[in-house]
Amino acid sequence: MNDLSLIKKFPKDFIFGTATSSYQIEGNGFGDSGKSHWDQFAKIDGMVFNSQDGRIACNHIENWEEDLQLVSNAGFGAYRFSFSWPRLMPDGTRSLNQNGISFYDKLIDKMLELDLKPFGTFYHWDLPIYLADLGGWASRDTAKYFADYSEVIMKNYGDRLYSVATINEPWCVAWLSHYLGVHAPGLKDVQSTAKAMHYIMLAHGYGMEVIRSYSHKNAGIVLNKAAVESYSDKPEDIDAAHLYEEIHNSWFSDAVFNSKYPVKLLNILGNHMPSEYEEDLKIIGTRLDWLGINYYTRNLIKFDAKEKIFQLTDIEGPLNKTDMNWEIYPEGLKKVIENEVNRYNLEIPIHITENGMANNDLNIDGKIDDQKRIDYYLLHLQEIQALLDRGYNIKSYFAWSLLDNYEWSFGYNKRFGLVYVDFETQKRIKKRSWYEFSSNLK
Repeated sequence: MNDLSLIKKFPKDFIFGTATSSYQIEGNGFGDSGKSHWDQFAKIDGMVFNSQDGRIACNHIENWEEDLQLVSNAGFGAYRFSFSWPRLMPDGTRSLNQNGISFYDKLIDKMLELDLKPFGTFYHWDLPIYLADLGGWASRDTAKYFADYSEVIMKNYGDRLYSVATINEPWCVAWLSHYLGVHAPGLKDVQSTAKAMHYIMLAHGYGMEVIRSYSHKNAGIVLNKAAVESYSDKPEDIDAAHLYEEIHNSWFSDAVFNSKYPVKLLNILGNHMPSEYEEDLKIIGTRLDWLGINYYTRNLIKFDAKEKIFQLTDIEGPLNKTDMNWEIYPEGLKKVIENEVNRYNLEIPIHITENGMANNDLNIDGKIDDQKRIDYYLLHLQEIQALLDRGYNIKSYFAWSLLDNYEWSFGYNKRFGLVYVDFETQKRIKKRSWYEFSSNLK
């Protein structure tokens, strides 16, 4: 039977951690938090499973000590979490919520007490409603306000954070949310998409400037990477896959590493781009200390003439699937990392900031046997070990996620956690995967 004993063969200084995000676990009905545009989005009929929102989530606000103990007791050396913009600044712009300031103070201090390296992410999708109503990520002002928010984080916590990331998964913030419309704010508009694709990166650039002003030396961005492949050998499918590669992957990496956007996609979005975008790219290209990669699956892309603007579609592949209906494709992680390193001549460290799977976990008499999840982790760790053996500069691996949580448009219907959460009672139950990590990390 597959296990995770492979972990013992990793370098001694390799960091194993687990990850969460603020809106997905905290419960923004607690602690005087402001509301996020996800609270608005969840009220739109049909957008979120059973119209569920993050008001309670995993009530991490009251259970944070138990949750950090779960990280520590498993033997992880790091915890990746995100700050909530509306918890710290309820309207996103001015007044501070002292309960929010205090919460992250306690959280970070406890991490350090438990010898957990704090990996803090500034933005994991919970935009304050006030800013959403002013135009959200289609507005330049939001990027400016992000700089102020970054200042609050660095001033209060920067000297205690082992690592800082500006933005989590800008593709989701921009494309998934403004063109496909399946995440907040739920738009399907190419003009808003072009602006969001740029302003989320400008926010990153502004955030990096703030971080540098505090002389922090371990700052990066977290990009979700897909292994993009053509559905067939037909030239039109290959061309469509190349375009989708730009949409999902190289738009963001070209910006941060080369201060430019890829030509093919820029030609399509060009008329909708902000007039100042070329000047902004100098800020967006501020030097990184590391790159974070979130990886889950691949995309099979096919030409589709019915899609009027981009003329492509994502085809369901033949491989085994997770409960999200995402293909299990571990070699895609290797391909993504190889492509990133070779394309940009990367020498900075790479952190695998998320990797994991949703599984239809069953709680049978207080036991959750999620062997499929263990198998998933093993297959991806094997790919990482092979890359390490070839000299790739990969420094960490974060299992997504610590807890079953609010899975965005899927509500509480999908479970990614190493720990099972009974959302009625908030009871935490360690899954077999948690025990498997624990037995090999200690």
